[in-house]
Amino acid sequence: MKKSFLSSSFLKKPLSAAMMTGLLIGGAVEAATLKISHIRPQGAIVDQELKVFASDVEKATEGDVKVKIFAASALGDYTTVQERISVGAVDMAVQPAATAASRQMQITYFPYVAANWKEAKVAYGPGGAIYEAMKELYAKQDITMLAAYPVYFGGVALNRDAVSPGDANVEKGIKVRVPGIKSFQLTSDSLGYISSPIPFSEAFTAVQTGVVDGVIGSGAEGYYASFRDVTKTYVPVNTHFEAWYMLINSETLADMDSEDRDALQKAAKTFEAKRWERAEADQSDYEQKLADYGATIVKLSDEELAAAAKKVRAEVWPQILEDIGAEWGQGILDKIAN
Repeated sequence: MKKSFLSSSFLKKPLSAAMMTGLLIGGAVEAATLKISHIRPQGAIVDQELKVFASDVEKATEGDVKVKIFAASALGDYTTVQERISVGAVDMAVQPAATAASRQMQITYFPYVAANWKEAKVAYGPGGAIYEAMKELYAKQDITMLAAYPVYFGGVALNRDAVSPGDANVEKGIKVRVPGIKSFQLTSDSLGYISSPIPFSEAFTAVQTGVVDGVIGSGAEGYYASFRDVTKTYVPVNTHFEAWYMLINSETLADMDSEDRDALQKAAKTFEAKRWERAEADQSDYEQKLADYGATIVKLSDEELAAAAKKVRAEVWPQILEDIGAEWGQGILDKIAN
């Protein structure tokens, strides 16, 4: 007989979605299916990598634990899913951090924290200052962060001819959609654009109909996935480093059999390590895909990138620090600098 999915303590706690799935008619627990959500369409890179993760988990647990993937926000947008993981209604996800639950989570979107992939891994990789800060913030929501998932450095997608930050044309008023997150709004303004907070679900139509001229908040992969038909120009100005996180409800993880829990966590670490190995190449690939689709890629010099970073750090960082707690936020930034 296979080992139990749950530890002996499960009877003392409310049953999560995964536990309910694992219960058999006779009351014994034989296996369970974990529901995992992500925001990209089926077949996207994260979807492919999660299929490998799911296979690894099932194999390592001898079928005790299965992972069912729900692509394209089928379980709700990432803000809703984070809330549902917190209460155990959804088991897992790989997705961006939702700052509505905690303004301090803006630390993951801090603009120009890293200038390159090496610096990004120091901050966002295992043991990094932002990595550890996010683990603690998720834990306060009864969510365990199993891994970080590096995606790309952000940029600006425009449905108009090539314009880079600092050009005179920017000052004439290019309006861009930004997420409803303060750090993105401030960064957009600092780079010379007019920011317009618009929900993601409405962003494509807003660009298509000319309500805004473009989008800030994503990178080449995200723009190719969702905005390639309205992207004439892509400016890789490195607005922020995009990291998603693999999350699981803490009760669900704690109530797993210790061997199954260890297997799941090991598979998550493998998932994380593989992503760091290929993320930089994926970013370049998607910039090329945008170009092949007809977009102009504005190549910025190191001097232009450094100037943008200097301006945003001076103008935006103090405002975000005030919003998230200056002492707490500065302490994390100081760890990265050291």
